[in-house]
Amino acid sequence: MRVERSGPPFELKARVYFEDTDAGGIVYYVNYLKFMERARTELVRTLGFDQSALQRENVIFVVHSVTARYHAPARLDDELVVTATVLETKRASIRFRQSVTRAGDLLCEGDVLVACVSADQYRPRAIPDKLRDAFRSSGPGRDE
Repeated sequence: MRVERSGPPFELKARVYFEDTDAGGIVYYVNYLKFMERARTELVRTLGFDQSALQRENVIFVVHSVTARYHAPARLDDELVVTATVLETKRASIRFRQSVTRAGDLLCEGDVLVACVSADQYRPRAIPDKLRDAFRSSGPGRDE
C-alpha cells in the first residue's frame, strides 16, 4: 500500500571549501554525493536517531544505487542548500530524491536508494519499526 504525504523536504546548508574543488576551482563531481550523504545523515539525526547508536544495534545503511544529473557547477565559497526527500520506504530500503542548489539555482539532482543491512554481516535486514515510522512521517513521498 502506498500513502501520499506532503510537506517541505529536509534542507541542509553547506559551504564549498577548497578541498571540495578540483584544479579548475569548481566542485569535483563526486563531492555532490558527499553533500547529499550529509543531508541524509542530518535528516536521520533530526528524526531523533544517531548513526552510531544504530550501528550498536546492528543497523547500518549503505548506498545501493545513485542516479545523478549535473546542471551547473558550484564554486569555492558558495553556500549550497542540499535537500533530502523520502520518496519511498520499503521493508529494508529507502529511496530519496535529493538536490543541491545555490541561490535557488539547481546545480545537481539525484535519486539515491539506501539499503538497511546488519552491521555485523552486511546482509539486508528490516528497518527498525520506529525509524521506518519516522521516515514515513518525515515529509513528502510515498510509502510501501
